[in-house]
Amino acid sequence: MRVFIVHAHPEPTSFNAAMTRAAVDALLDAGHEVAVSDLYAMGFDPVSDRRNFVTVRDPHRLKLQAEEEFASAHDGYVPKLQAEMDKLAWCDLLILQFPLWWLGMPAILKGWIDRVFAVGRAYGGGRHFARGVFAGKHALCALTIGGSAEAYSDAGMYGPLAPILFPIHHGILGFVGFTVHEPFVVHAPARIEEAARGTHLVRYREYLRAITAAPAARP
Repeated sequence: MRVFIVHAHPEPTSFNAAMTRAAVDALLDAGHEVAVSDLYAMGFDPVSDRRNFVTVRDPHRLKLQAEEEFASAHDGYVPKLQAEMDKLAWCDLLILQFPLWWLGMPAILKGWIDRVFAVGRAYGGGRHFARGVFAGKHALCALTIGGSAEAYSDAGMYGPLAPILFPIHHGILGFVGFTVHEPFVVHAPARIEEAARGTHLVRYREYLRAITAAPAARP
């Protein structure tokens, strides 16, 4: 299996970084191929505009979807962006690794999606959901959350996690055809002991070893 991890945390010593390292080790040990895009280390630009393209469809008015469609038909993406699209097309499993910030993804990861999930590359022409471009591929969100599990429960201040992740699971990953699995979540890693963090990493490795059999994400 070919696995593409998109890592979105600015600190190399963070628990998110430890999760990515654990994932790479576990997947390689299991005989899988792994590619990692560390967005902060790459200095990835999250702003989607004409800098996405080496082609121009309409020089007078920027309509991103029209420019994406034109660029997809004429090999018109800048090399750094095309490289990310190639990794996305290459993989059998996509892992988005990130901390939950303000009940969503870090801006750099949202910007990666804005730029990489382009018309003609990730969707378009009626290809969505079950007929999506990435139908048959798998996706997983692996994330840390600053709050406790109780805070993200029916009785908690934020409510259940599933509706918070629904725009990512359904509106992004599901829309382009991925089979989306239950997220792997670690709550409050900064407030637990080292041994507990180690236990979570072991649990994550075990989860990845059987990822294609993992349950689907809840709506």
